[in-house]
Amino acid sequence: MTNIGSVLKQEISRLTRKELRSETLSLKKASTQYRAEIAALKRRTVALEQQLSRLTKAIANNAAAEAHPEVTRKVRFTAKGFKSLRQRLGLSAAEIGTLLEVSGPTIYNWEAGNSSPRARQMERIVALRGMGKREIRAILQNHSR
Repeated sequence: MTNIGSVLKQEISRLTRKELRSETLSLKKASTQYRAEIAALKRRTVALEQQLSRLTKAIANNAAAEAHPEVTRKVRFTAKGFKSLRQRLGLSAAEIGTLLEVSGPTIYNWEAGNSSPRARQMERIVALRGMGKREIRAILQNHSR
């Protein structure tokens, strides 16, 4: 004959396991759902970042294309004006060189009056004149990625 205490203990254990199973099952379902949602959000974030990068590059290319050669011929380049543009935008020589696809020393030569930019760079300089600090920082951040 079994002891009533051991039977009671076994029954309590069985009921406890049953309750825990039902509770953990709902938690497992919720956890799985949350993981799926997080994965979907991560995929969407990556897609949006890629789209932003493409759009920023397109804007930069369009801004350079919008500066027509006729307009750039009419624009005068002065070393002092270029230096003040760079300072107004708060850019280093290397940063503005990245935007114009030239080196930092080339920028310093332009500012010193030792040389002047070619037509292609003049188009980009004209485009830079129409941009603000935030817009240029966004382009630089996307370019560095």
